[in-house]
Amino acid sequence: MSWSAVGLLTSLLTLPATGLAQSDTLHPVDVAGTEHRLNVPGDVRVEKVASLDAPRMISIGPGGEMFIGSNAYKIYRLAPPYDQADTLAEFDAYPNSVVQRGDYLYVATTDALLRAPYRTGDSPSRDDFSVYAELPGGGGHDTRTLAVGPDNRLYVSLGIQGNCSDQYIGEDYDFEDRRGGILVLDESGDSPTWQAYASGLRNPVGLAWDDTGTLYAINNGPDHWGYETPREVLVRAEEGSFHGMPWFQWVDGEYQRDDCISSEPPRPASEIPQPVATLPARSAPLGLDFMPQGSMLPLDAVTAVHGSWGTQPDGSAAGDPATRREPRIAGIVIDAQGNGQVNDLITGFQDEQGNRWARPTGIAFGPDGALYFTSNSGETGLYRVTFGDGPVGAEPELLGTPNDTEQDAAPSS
Repeated sequence: MSWSAVGLLTSLLTLPATGLAQSDTLHPVDVAGTEHRLNVPGDVRVEKVASLDAPRMISIGPGGEMFIGSNAYKIYRLAPPYDQADTLAEFDAYPNSVVQRGDYLYVATTDALLRAPYRTGDSPSRDDFSVYAELPGGGGHDTRTLAVGPDNRLYVSLGIQGNCSDQYIGEDYDFEDRRGGILVLDESGDSPTWQAYASGLRNPVGLAWDDTGTLYAINNGPDHWGYETPREVLVRAEEGSFHGMPWFQWVDGEYQRDDCISSEPPRPASEIPQPVATLPARSAPLGLDFMPQGSMLPLDAVTAVHGSWGTQPDGSAAGDPATRREPRIAGIVIDAQGNGQVNDLITGFQDEQGNRWARPTGIAFGPDGALYFTSNSGETGLYRVTFGDGPVGAEPELLGTPNDTEQDAAPSS
């Protein structure tokens, strides 16, 4: 193992568990292609590789192409080395995410799943896309994150309209109110139909599978409880699981009834599994990805933390901007008992006055082994993070020592 790899491993293993205020294991580096700096552990390099208009979720196609949705109503394609972006199509609805499966490209807008025939290198236009399956639409949380599972099925996550909207993914609810969790597409019949997969999540933007085929979702909690509670949660989204919201919130190690909604909960609190890990309230975690196979970095997953508008002391937007949760890239370690720990990995997106020069949004590991993330605000575009002492853009040298540090069963970040 090179000395730079040893240093990175040491930095990652000693990342503080108490959150944003402690980042003494991180050191500043220039972000190539910008005038900004970030705080990173060890020999980590960050560069801006492409300017994009309000990019969102990232996916990698079977041919190695990268696809990115945006809230500028565009979808982007980038071929390796991912430094040149093509605008494939523009839509009249919000395409938060786009994926390739087989010979089709699928786009998730707020109220529909669209698809077009696609092979690597094709250039489809908006006219090539047609509605493949309607989605529950409506206002409020209007992102729809689309992902292809290890079973080759299409999954989509969607949030409820507000903090306390009486919406649930269940047959007793009208189609437009089947929100707040994860749907999976059943394509066995004459026409594709959505089925419930996991429910009770206020706004689960990030979806990712671990190497056992288990789906995880990272959820944005409500903002009517103030600045400190409830914490954001990472959950194991198993088929049929119920995660409580908006009827129950995870506070102080237990589920508490939220009195902002008076309807009877569809399922009791006793059926809700404990979160895998938590982040501070008002963090707004978005993208999520697990480490690629073969990686020996002492992490299991990473998440792009967008940072909320909430300020101290009551969580409203009217307070001091300097108190807003900082945008960051966070690393996640999950122990053998299924308990997770979240720590800072990359910080420095927000200055001491609360000004943000970028906000991480989507995140994914590329086939080159590098970590990519988007920023949809400030210095918008695609960024690449490489580890070790190889040149930026080359396949990084992966660390050779796994993390066997036992994690605390009561996670914090």
